[in-house]
Amino acid sequence: MRFCQVLMLLRLGARSLAALDGSRYLWYKQPATEWEKGSLPIGNGRMGATIYGSLDEVLTLNEDTIWSGPFQDRTPINGLEAFRQARELFLIGNITGGGDLVMDQMNQPDEAKSQRQFSYFGNLNMAFGHSGGVDNYMRWLDTRVGNSGVSYTYGGVSYTREYIASFPGDILAARFQSSQKGGLNLNASISRGTSYIENVASVGDGIATLTYRGSSGQPVDQGPILFSGQARFVAVGASVTTSKSTVIIKGATTIDVFIDIETSYRYSDSKELDAEIDSKLTKAVDSGYEVVRDEALEDSTALLERASIAIGQSTNGLSNLPTDERVHNARTNRDDVELIALAWNLGRHMLVSSSRNTKAEVDFPANLQGVWNNRTSAAWGGKYTININTEMNYWPAMTTNLLETQEPLFDLMKLAQPRGEQMARDLYDCEGTMYHHNLDLWADTAPTDKYRSASMWPMGAAWLVQHMIEHYRYTGDRTFLKDTAYPYLVDVAKFFECYTMDWEGWRITGPSLSPENTYIVPADMSNAGVGEPMDVNIAMDDQIMRDVFRALLEAADELNISDSDADVTKAKEFISKIRPTQIGSLGQVLEWRSEYMELTKGHRHFSHVYGLHPGSEFSPLNNETLAHAAGISVDRRRDNGGGGTGWSRTWMINLYARLFRGDDAWEMAQVWLERFVTEGLWNTDSGETFQIDGNMGFTSGITELFLQSHAGVIHILPALPGNAIPTGQAKGLTARGNFVVDIEWESGSFKSANVTSNIGADLKLRVQDGIKILVDGALYKDTIHTTQGVQYRITAV
Repeated sequence: MRFCQVLMLLRLGARSLAALDGSRYLWYKQPATEWEKGSLPIGNGRMGATIYGSLDEVLTLNEDTIWSGPFQDRTPINGLEAFRQARELFLIGNITGGGDLVMDQMNQPDEAKSQRQFSYFGNLNMAFGHSGGVDNYMRWLDTRVGNSGVSYTYGGVSYTREYIASFPGDILAARFQSSQKGGLNLNASISRGTSYIENVASVGDGIATLTYRGSSGQPVDQGPILFSGQARFVAVGASVTTSKSTVIIKGATTIDVFIDIETSYRYSDSKELDAEIDSKLTKAVDSGYEVVRDEALEDSTALLERASIAIGQSTNGLSNLPTDERVHNARTNRDDVELIALAWNLGRHMLVSSSRNTKAEVDFPANLQGVWNNRTSAAWGGKYTININTEMNYWPAMTTNLLETQEPLFDLMKLAQPRGEQMARDLYDCEGTMYHHNLDLWADTAPTDKYRSASMWPMGAAWLVQHMIEHYRYTGDRTFLKDTAYPYLVDVAKFFECYTMDWEGWRITGPSLSPENTYIVPADMSNAGVGEPMDVNIAMDDQIMRDVFRALLEAADELNISDSDADVTKAKEFISKIRPTQIGSLGQVLEWRSEYMELTKGHRHFSHVYGLHPGSEFSPLNNETLAHAAGISVDRRRDNGGGGTGWSRTWMINLYARLFRGDDAWEMAQVWLERFVTEGLWNTDSGETFQIDGNMGFTSGITELFLQSHAGVIHILPALPGNAIPTGQAKGLTARGNFVVDIEWESGSFKSANVTSNIGADLKLRVQDGIKILVDGALYKDTIHTTQGVQYRITAV
């Protein structure tokens, strides 16, 4: 198989490194020295590991339910009364007074202001007794298969390591080998900074085991999250002993390692938890590493190879350089086009590795760091930040043929729904469900972090439910629509039908905000001249509400629900009362109820053009006027320093692609590489601090250059940057209507495409700027009623 061929190639040494595909492999000539600046990520959705590749290896281990503690009821005690009073203050123009009341009474005090935080299991430390200089060192990650490895020569002996994450076996595994019989020694232990309960090493039946048990740190009567993990070592023919909490192996030729971690979140009974670990690891040991590896990589490859892009070759041999050198080169040189493709592939690998659906009652989606973290508390708490970041994680799931990776997001939404219903009642005196701008492991829906420009935002459920209706649009799964998406849409709609208030003939939100942005309070309001984030009638809120109610009516129509149905009737009445998008004096989309001046003109969020992306209301094919206004808004942000974080810059790729401005989108992609990626191509907030959303947003944005389907038409090459990538291919991309699309272009122009209909949906086509095309040799004129399973050949006239 391919991964075996790769290992053989790597053993040949440096002369063969140029044979590695520069759009597929991350590889390095030295170990990583910092976690976020070069360690390589693998994962099976539930568990993750990052690999430094040091001579004395460190494997940082994660499990997606190891968080900082049990559920907290953080409902503000006086929140409902404060909500009513604050609303009146905003309506009369007392902006600061309303904001102060929200912060004081609709948020928890400082000691309870924050949700739980994503943590980590610990480090598996493995000392091989190798120090000083080595030859032919290399470590690598295959983004098209999902495995990683290390190889080098020490003292004339070749050593290799391979790491895998098995979704079928629900474990992590590794194999260490020496070219010399008996030439491999290992001391292994597990360490963690705090809150460990047990850390022991044992040997039985020739198998060594490290067992580590820990806690989120609360007293037992407060219900801390308890976690336990084991690493089992199989070294046939070697000496295997222990010393305290260390496994000692001497004289091995091959060492296989199998790892599992479980927590009390899923197994409240400790005996059941231990039995689960034992069952998985015993099965893996009995099956053997090769069987475990084959099953794991067959599974991951089946997902990762569904889609691909080939967008040209880098000049001057740039793609043959180690990845860290390529990243440094990309700071000043834009000739490494294969680095774009590598980052696209890495985004898909990271999504598959951090978000998989199992038979468990709850699988968790990718958080702010996917499923990887090396600290007791992750950056920003590693939460599910739902005012852009979690949604961005799943943009490429829909367009790059990875739809099942989105299903854990629906599990979190299922968990959050009843909590959101309770929050709606307690804080707003409304039925329906709602969330604020973050969720945690427990789906805590209360305002969090006491962040003046973010916490009071009641639109989280409304944005997330768009992923449910989009899942239907991509799959055509009517059972999912009927049983999952439509009831959720109804529940979200109920909240807004109650929560919104009458203002100048419209139903508006408030107090709310345009996520994390701030305006200067105008002269006729108080306190004039200060920066404030909150108000009523936020533009983004209107756009999201329109999407909710349009989706509800679309779903009702698909399910043949009568127009006289109460939910349908209410939705039709409500949607007519949502205030239309307002355009300002500069031709821009207004962000707030009036033309306030932004405190930061180049703000990182593009919330007021949600309707351009991920929404469709501002698409040039749907509304040229709003598309033009959105373009002015995006340009203003860019020209004033916007896109100042990695995720923000990749959102800009998507926005410009939706405006059919491929050259501008490509420019944003290049700037992202120049300013925001680490040596491991991890996205950062602003040059440091890993945040995975930008990786996913990048993959989505590049895909949007080649295929879009949000405007009721499958649009092929809508934003191709023809000068930058004049010739190329994109295969296996997905479009609404459950179509799979392969595209080929040449000299900056469309050449051909194959469109496969998976469910027999109607097919409406547009190519580039509307050029004439042939479908199966006949001139395309109008919608095609496709046949399920049939592929349609598209060519230029």
